[in-house]
Amino acid sequence: MKLGAIYSKEKTTFTLFSPVADSVFVIFYDKGNDSAQTGRLEMMRTEGEFGSIFSATAEGDLDGVYYTYEVHTPDGVFCSHDPYAKACGVNGHRSMVIDLAKTNPGGFANEDRPKLADPMSMVITEVSIADVSAGASAHSLYPGKFKAFTEDKTISYFKDMGVTHLQLMPSYDFASIDESDALKEQYNWGYDPYNYNVPEGSYSTDPFDGAVRVREYKEMVHSIHEAGLGVIMDVVYNHTFNVHDSCFYKTAGNYFYRMDSSDATKYSDASACGNEIASEKPMVRKYIIDSLCYWASEYHIDGFRFDLMGVLDIETLNEAREALLKINPDIIMYGEGWTGGESALPESERGMKINAKKTQGIGMFSDDIRDVVKGHVFYMDELGFVNGATDRGEELKRAVTCADWAKSPMQSINYLSCHDNYTLWDRFIISNSHESEEMRIRMNKLAASILFTAQGIPFFLHGEEFARTKISEADGAPIENSYCSPLSVNAIDYDRAEQFAELRAYYKGLIALRRAHKAFYLDTVDEIKKSVHFLDDMPDGVVAYTIDTDTEKVFVAYNASKNKITIKLSDALYEVLADESAAGDKALYTIKDQAIIPAVSCLVAVCKG
Repeated sequence: MKLGAIYSKEKTTFTLFSPVADSVFVIFYDKGNDSAQTGRLEMMRTEGEFGSIFSATAEGDLDGVYYTYEVHTPDGVFCSHDPYAKACGVNGHRSMVIDLAKTNPGGFANEDRPKLADPMSMVITEVSIADVSAGASAHSLYPGKFKAFTEDKTISYFKDMGVTHLQLMPSYDFASIDESDALKEQYNWGYDPYNYNVPEGSYSTDPFDGAVRVREYKEMVHSIHEAGLGVIMDVVYNHTFNVHDSCFYKTAGNYFYRMDSSDATKYSDASACGNEIASEKPMVRKYIIDSLCYWASEYHIDGFRFDLMGVLDIETLNEAREALLKINPDIIMYGEGWTGGESALPESERGMKINAKKTQGIGMFSDDIRDVVKGHVFYMDELGFVNGATDRGEELKRAVTCADWAKSPMQSINYLSCHDNYTLWDRFIISNSHESEEMRIRMNKLAASILFTAQGIPFFLHGEEFARTKISEADGAPIENSYCSPLSVNAIDYDRAEQFAELRAYYKGLIALRRAHKAFYLDTVDEIKKSVHFLDDMPDGVVAYTIDTDTEKVFVAYNASKNKITIKLSDALYEVLADESAAGDKALYTIKDQAIIPAVSCLVAVCKG
C-alpha cells in the first residue's frame, strides 16, 4: 500500500492512514504559504488492518499544486501536512504534489554509484551542510546550501583527504529554522524532524518553491558521487520536533508515539526530547522503512546513520536493512547504540550495543575507543590513554581489536569526536590546559594514529584534522554542544587548515596508510584474534603489537608516556610508514632490530623480510 500523494500526469491519488479520523478532506492551494484554499476534496474511508485508510483521486496534472489534510476527529479538526510528503512549501506546513522525474539533474537517473572494492576500507567524515560552506573562509558561491557541494573546491578537499564517504548531518526538513527569513541569522543542527521525506528548505536557494530543494539535493548527491564519494544520511526517526504540531499527531493521534509503560497518558522519553517514536507498531515500522527506501531509491543515498538508534526496535532495523539491500546491495547502516533516557521498549528489543549481535550488518558507534583514547565524554577529569591516563593500556587493547560487543569489525564505528560534545581539540584544551600547544598536537596525532590503525570502520568529524575548535564568543571557553550556537562558532574555519597544516597532512597520511594495508581492516573477529599479537611487558603508557596475516606483517606501537622508549624487533627489515612527524603509504625510512618511539607518539612499520 502506497501512502501520500501518488502522482501521474493524468491524476494524483492521495492516501492517508488515520486511525482517529471520522472524515478527512484534501485542501488545495496555489502557493506554499499565505494563500487561500483553491479547492477541497473529500476522501473515502476504508478499514485497514491497523486503522482507517482515507483516499481520494484528483484528475489532471497537479504537479506543483500545494495541499494539506483537514482531519476531523472526536478531539477536534486538525490541519496537517502529509506525513508522506515528498515536497513542500516554505517551512513545510503545506505539502506539494511533485513530478519527481523533472527534478533529476542531467545524468542522475542512470548514474553509477561509487562502490568500494572492499567495504571494510571505508573512511567516513561527518559534515554539516551549513558548516562546510557558510563561513567566510570557505569563499563559496552558495554559502550554506546544497549547491556548495557542486563546487569543485568543496568536493576536492574531501577527495584530497582520501575519505570514502561523507556523512551529512540532518538534511531533511527540520523545524527550528525559519526558511522564510534568509536575512535572519539562524543556526541549528537539525535534530528536530518536521518533514522526514523532504530536503531542508534553508539549504536550498529558494525554499518557497517546493521543487527547488528536491532538485538541488539531487545535484549535491550527484556531484559527490561523480567525485567517487558515497553519501550517508543522518536520520532521526527516534522522535519528532514536538508532539502536537507533528503531522503524526494531527493525523493519527498518539499512534506513532510510545507511551510510558506506567502512565499511558505520558510520552516515553528515551530521546530526551519529550517524545519517542513507537517503531514497533506496524504502521510506524512501515513508515520508517518506506522513508529509508524512498531516500535510497529517489535520492541515491548510499547509507544511513541513525540518531539514538537504541530508541528503535531491532525488528524494524533488520526489516529496514532487508528492504534496503534490495535497492542497493552495498547499503550502509549504523547508528548510536544507546538511548538518551529510559524507554518503555524492553531493553532486549532495542537497537543498542548490547544487542549488536542481533542486528547483523548494522554498525554502532564505539564509545569504547572514544573514551579510552581521550577520556570520558562527560567527565573532564577522567582522562584517556593519550592525554594522561597511561594506565589504560589493557582497555585500549580491547578497543583497537574490535569491541567485544560487535559481531564483526564492520559493526564497530570507531571515532574520537563527532558533532556532539566537545571537539577533540577542545577536549585537550580543557583537560590538558597545562600542556603546551605542541604537546596537544602530539596527543592529537597519537589519538588519530590509534583511530586509523584500529580494527573496524574509522569515522571523524570534519575539521578534527586541523584542530577544529568551537569557542564561545561570550567567555572564550569551548562550547560542549553547539547545536544552536551562531554560525561564527560552527562554521568550518579553513584558515586553520593552513595553521595546522602538519596535523592535517598527518590525518591524510594515516588515511592513505590505512587504505593501503588490509591488515588494518580485517574482515572477521576470528581473523583479528588470529592475527593481532600484543607484546608483553610493556611499561605504562605503551601498547605495541603486530598484525600477522597471510600477506603481510605490520608492527604498531603507541607511546603515551613522556619518555622515549625502545622496543626490540625480530631480526628483519621494516619500512616505517608513520612516526611522530609524518604518516603515509610510502616508506619514510627503514629500521632493523629495534624501534625507537619518542614520547607521546606512534610508530607504524611494515616488515619487508
